[in-house]
Amino acid sequence: MNISHEWLKAFVPHALTAEQLRDLMTAHVATVEGFERTRAELEPFVVAQVIESERIPETRLSFNKVDDGSGTLLEVVCGAPNVTVGAKYPFARSGTTMPGGMLIERRKIRGFASNGMLCSPRELGLGDDHDGILELRTDAPTGTPLLEVMPLSDVRLVMDVLPNRPDLLSHQGVARDVAAVTGVATQLPPELTGIPATPTAMRGDTSAVSGGVSVRLESVADCPRYCAVVIRGLTVGPSPDWLRRRIEAIGSRSINNVVDATNYVLHGFGQPVHAFDLSKLAGNAIVVRRARAGESLTTLDGTARKLDPSMLVIADEEQATALAGIMGGQPSEVSASTTDVLLEVATFAPKVVRGARRALGLSTDASYRYERGIDDAAVSRTADIAAGLIALVGGGTIALKLDVGADVAARPPVSLKPERVSRLLGDAVSADETARLLQSLGFAVVASEAEFRVTPPSWRHDVSRDVDLVEEVARLRGYDRLPDALTGARPSTVPDHPLHLIAHRVRQALAGRGLLEVRPLPYTRGSAVAADALVRVRNPIGDDEPFLRQELLFTLGRRAEYNLSRMQGDVRIFEIGTAFLSGANGAVKEEIRVGALIMGARRPRHFTEPEPPPFDAWDAKALAEAIAHATWPGARVVLVAGEADLLWSVMVEGTDRGSVCAVPLDAPVWAKRAFGIEITLGKMPAMPVAARGAHDYSHGVAQGPSRTPVRYAALPVHPAAEFDLALIVPDAVAAATVEETIRGTAGELLETLVVFDEYRGEGLPAGTRSLAWRLTFRHPERTLRDKEIEGRRAQLLKTLHTEIGVVARTN
Repeated sequence: MNISHEWLKAFVPHALTAEQLRDLMTAHVATVEGFERTRAELEPFVVAQVIESERIPETRLSFNKVDDGSGTLLEVVCGAPNVTVGAKYPFARSGTTMPGGMLIERRKIRGFASNGMLCSPRELGLGDDHDGILELRTDAPTGTPLLEVMPLSDVRLVMDVLPNRPDLLSHQGVARDVAAVTGVATQLPPELTGIPATPTAMRGDTSAVSGGVSVRLESVADCPRYCAVVIRGLTVGPSPDWLRRRIEAIGSRSINNVVDATNYVLHGFGQPVHAFDLSKLAGNAIVVRRARAGESLTTLDGTARKLDPSMLVIADEEQATALAGIMGGQPSEVSASTTDVLLEVATFAPKVVRGARRALGLSTDASYRYERGIDDAAVSRTADIAAGLIALVGGGTIALKLDVGADVAARPPVSLKPERVSRLLGDAVSADETARLLQSLGFAVVASEAEFRVTPPSWRHDVSRDVDLVEEVARLRGYDRLPDALTGARPSTVPDHPLHLIAHRVRQALAGRGLLEVRPLPYTRGSAVAADALVRVRNPIGDDEPFLRQELLFTLGRRAEYNLSRMQGDVRIFEIGTAFLSGANGAVKEEIRVGALIMGARRPRHFTEPEPPPFDAWDAKALAEAIAHATWPGARVVLVAGEADLLWSVMVEGTDRGSVCAVPLDAPVWAKRAFGIEITLGKMPAMPVAARGAHDYSHGVAQGPSRTPVRYAALPVHPAAEFDLALIVPDAVAAATVEETIRGTAGELLETLVVFDEYRGEGLPAGTRSLAWRLTFRHPERTLRDKEIEGRRAQLLKTLHTEIGVVARTN
């Protein structure tokens, strides 16, 4: 949102500099992202006076001596016919760069030296007049900067207005907050004092007729209020200087007096306004209705647009003539020959405007405000201002006003306990201060014995809870006044949700293995084949991704492709998020899952290993086991081999909880293979809110210890004993089964168990393979004897042979 400093001062006559206002707005209103001085190109120009002047024979030029305040008269040759001795003019000294880019230099003209330029309005960028230089009616001394004499300079402040504060999308809205902070009362800008009055409106619930002009609402839900004001006998032409400066100060371009007046109301008061050429409306009628099937409209940008019944249009008796809340149409466009206009000031349903805007791909200043909400209660009052302004600058007469629709009901009051303000802010705020701050923003505050009943003003759609009011108090007092000291907190009796605890354990496990957490949006493009199985969002953020994902690896794969497109092939990322599955009767099932994707180098590059080996399927399997053990501590985890891209299924206590797979990517030829893991941590319940104290925290959630105790263990002081076991293992026996048997037999003195070799080939029975483990034993209180180690080795081989048919390899 562009805010003009001078225009804002017209609403709230503060005494702050532009820099001070910028800092105040950032601290108390909204962040100011940009700060730009307008007409900065005129800063070098000064006021100069012609002391002597004589005509150069046989030319239209004059030779002049000019006082520019430097103490030395300058010789200047000028071609303007209106040079007058004693008059003052804008002057560009040598070395000045003109707004058009020309550099003023000392040069000879017809044998006379010229050291500067007396300037015309066009040379200053102030208009198209180039017939003579601009005479200044001022008592300012020579050498005074031109911008101090002419009210041309301004500062444009660019505000970052969040979606919940549409009231700040106007100078009046910002002025309200500035007034609340500074204590300066708001006012109507001086240029609007004395504008022509508007006749008493002809009211109607769904229609109204007056003076041969009619307004009819076919859908009150789509258009709750519509004001039409007819202005006759106006002349469309250039805007007066003050109006043109207002429009240009916010970065817009002056078009004509009628269009500029509507833009003045839009940016000044936040209310979109549209002017129709009344003579082009069939039957002098306005009909607010849905578009008909097959109907089309050529909008003011010259584009022919196909409409459908989901779109709201402004029509006459014959055809659609404007897109409601978005843009007018060429059939009723105001032109230079227009003498009678119908001015529209209305409120439209945000949902309808947003739907049409998205369907047509047409966003405007009007649609931006309607989608976020305007001040419905100010429609009639703003219509009077807009009509009076057009009559003022266009010279017409306000003939009649039609006002169709019901008055807006007051917003419901919000209860606020004064002590809650202090408790939430952590600072003492008196009840009187709370009431005063809220009232300064336009809130109506009624005090009772224990609480305030606060009614938000009509322009504040974002306030519905007491915490919203507390935020207003904090904002006006200043966030820098909030204490930064930590105060005592009462331990909660509400247990942490199991899903939160599980996610914490999994997050720590993956971060500890060097993976980076990402948080992409859960949307996907989908495909023609899978579209029926995906859950579609009714109001998607982007039309190119209207579906909710079924798997986290959908979005992780897109993140990997994004990195590959930027020549980053080493990717190790994970996400803990939601997958959405279609259920019966249109229901949506939500599952909380963890997804991880690894590809590229297994380890960071080092001068001792310039090309580390890439991640392989076994790395993915190990990562899946780590996730499963972090999710279900102590549970039996088995990975069952799959087929094709499904490498393994993750089985926990016999239940399928997830998978390890190869992830297909749109990848360059140099990219390594990508592997993904996705495991379901729990399900989000779809049930009514439980009564107090009756919530089932365990619904659909994997259970595990709420907290794993951390125990101190002294560093070992006795040596370890190691030996290797080379075993012949049938192909039907998983290595995990062998490892589980070893751990169960070796006892608590087993410190580590690592598989380090696999062999297949000659010298082994058919249908077998050789696997080798290294076992490390350590006693906490003494050194193990060789006899003890040999005994454990013999017992292990006996148990392996007896239970799972695994024998020692002897060759």
